[in-house]
Amino acid sequence: MNKKNDVLSVSLPIISQMVVYTFMSIFDMMMVGKYAGNKAVNILGLSNAMVTILINIIIINGISIGMISIISRYIGAKDSYKASLFSYNGIMIGMFMGLIITAITFLFGNQILHLMGARGDLLYITLSFSKINAVAMFFYIISSLINAMFIAYGYSYIPLLSSLIQFVTKIFLNYIFMFILFKNHININVVAISSLISYIAGFIFCICMVRKYRFKFNILFKNLKFSLSIAKEIIELSIPSSFEEAAYSISRLICTSIIMYSGSMYFSANEIANTIESISFMPGTSFGIATTTLVGIKIGERDIKEANRVAFECAFYALIMMCSFSLLFLFMPNFLVKFFVGKGDLKVAYLAGECLAIGAIEQPLIAVSLVFAGGLKGLGDTKTPFYISVFTAFFIRLPLIYYFLYILKYSIRAVWWITALQWGIDGVLMFICFKYKIFKRLTKY
Repeated sequence: MNKKNDVLSVSLPIISQMVVYTFMSIFDMMMVGKYAGNKAVNILGLSNAMVTILINIIIINGISIGMISIISRYIGAKDSYKASLFSYNGIMIGMFMGLIITAITFLFGNQILHLMGARGDLLYITLSFSKINAVAMFFYIISSLINAMFIAYGYSYIPLLSSLIQFVTKIFLNYIFMFILFKNHININVVAISSLISYIAGFIFCICMVRKYRFKFNILFKNLKFSLSIAKEIIELSIPSSFEEAAYSISRLICTSIIMYSGSMYFSANEIANTIESISFMPGTSFGIATTTLVGIKIGERDIKEANRVAFECAFYALIMMCSFSLLFLFMPNFLVKFFVGKGDLKVAYLAGECLAIGAIEQPLIAVSLVFAGGLKGLGDTKTPFYISVFTAFFIRLPLIYYFLYILKYSIRAVWWITALQWGIDGVLMFICFKYKIFKRLTKY
């Protein structure tokens, strides 16, 4: 890859892929709401919450990251056999975990949904929907792991094409099922069926791409077998990354509960501001994944200085993109908020706008944190980002939010100032640890 273009050629397709999935989720929710009303939206929300949380923690932020970290280093070392072997074993682990998640949904879905508050007809319909959705997610899991392999090899445009196929298929089938075939007979399960078909289409595309690029990793089709030692290495690297996401999700859930107890106005303002801010996470997350890939490749090549260079280049581009969101949040918060509230909710709109303006401070800090966390993972260190995330989430953010919001009864603005502090400390620690690890490798080689 050209040194001037490697960062953007890997990062931009990942950003685009996240945008596609975000819009697919938004359009899906809009079409479901128009087709069957709020009850159907609740069914979709409950089902997605039950299945996707496990997938995000175990697969997307766990095994996928572990695969990218290991495979990219073997790519850099020009060891195509080991790269293929780890790809094969990572996908096999993912298939096994996908079967477990699907089985949990079928065997314990009723109990899980009951704990989540579903009752009566809502419970029955959501369970039926979730079973179909769980099968769909099995194909999504396999596709995601194959896509992780492509990213590690530097072919990040293939996951983008896969997401576009899923998006077009999903929206097209939604329209056919909802507004033509089942227009006069509402059946919410058709939404899950369209998801199943779209994810199967994405899976077939991924398999076709593996066959097309077999000259790059042709060993995938011969002399490969499942290895417990390799599986153990992937899992050992993936577990801290999964726990990092779990720690973040749990701390955020607890903080949300504290905010909820502070009043519905604070809760609504916080949710609106978080929804808008979530868009800005896409560049940071994408450049973080790109950093893992590129640093891993350079470490495999034993080019430590180049690994350091690509990490800082990723940080530079991430800062540019996320600082642009900072300017948007700082100077146009009320314009963004008005799309989410009615004219009668002026207090909520005002508070959400203030939260978003404070959130402008976070954006460059988030960029630094995500990129250098990705750099550490590219070095093969997934434990340090986990330790830092646990420290900043449970020893800084959570106690401060509890103290200022629950004890002192401060406004919701305090939550956003505290979160900015959390990301600042998180970013500084990630940067220091990355530079320390790079320095150690430079002195070693």
